[in-house]
Amino acid sequence: MWAFIALAIPYALTFASPIMITALGGLMSEKSGIVNIGLDGLMIVGSFAAAFTTSMLYPTLGGAAAWIGLLVGGIAGGIFSLLHAYASISLKANQIISGVAINMMAVAVTTFFARKITGSGTIFVQKGIERGSVEFLSDIPVIAPFFTKSYITSYLVIILAIIIWIFINKTYFGMRLEACGEHPQAAETVGIDVVKMRYIGVIASGVLAGIGGSIVVLTYQGEFSGSVSGLGFLALATLIFGKWDALKILYASLFFGLAKALATMSALNEFLKTLNIPMQFYNMLPYVLTLVALAIFSTNAVSPKAAGEPYEPGRR
Repeated sequence: MWAFIALAIPYALTFASPIMITALGGLMSEKSGIVNIGLDGLMIVGSFAAAFTTSMLYPTLGGAAAWIGLLVGGIAGGIFSLLHAYASISLKANQIISGVAINMMAVAVTTFFARKITGSGTIFVQKGIERGSVEFLSDIPVIAPFFTKSYITSYLVIILAIIIWIFINKTYFGMRLEACGEHPQAAETVGIDVVKMRYIGVIASGVLAGIGGSIVVLTYQGEFSGSVSGLGFLALATLIFGKWDALKILYASLFFGLAKALATMSALNEFLKTLNIPMQFYNMLPYVLTLVALAIFSTNAVSPKAAGEPYEPGRR
């Protein structure tokens, strides 16, 4: 049993990290009062930018190109999220419709440019971010699986989740951001620029979702093909499952990451092979568990009170 768990942990961390960082992006947006269901589209934009940058820079920079690609992917996601911010905040458009438009535009735009660049719509990454083990920690029996054959991005995302929890709950700026999502009119009376804070929240969500998409293409996927397998929607479910709390999002992401890991493990683990369960079952398992988790936990989950509502300056 322990051997099975030890094999599962590195894969769970691999699949959990893009879900986690994207869900944290959704958290930043919704804490400011803007619902962002365009996370999947922002991930796609990030994955495209990361794959294109890495493939262009690899001949001259080698392995360092992947880290530059990761950064560019985050920037691209942040820039693309300005469309959602402008529509939702400045134009006061319906935030759900704007998010759907972001998802549709992202697929169309990135696929168009990918076909122009390669002729096939697929951009291959010659060398992404590689797996590795943490010296000393990978030799300690109990915790060794957490530090063996994993991507460094998994650890960075976990650290980021802790930082964002501290930022939102323990800093002055984080509390101002949260006030804009709970009662923007009250925030306005104490001098908080609600429009500015909401723009910051949405752009932050774009940057984090863009990095999430970059992680996908630079780690286990290895190529851009116009999709991130719906991980942006899993991130939304993780946000609700985690009840809009960064640390709970961390745990929820690991849960969904483990569900996705089972599909990979089914081809490697002898016990799972003997069950003769079709691969399609393991592939659909994360999405089935998403529906189950939402059905159980969404009734008690309370989102920021003003999330999804347009803000009217000066209105009480």
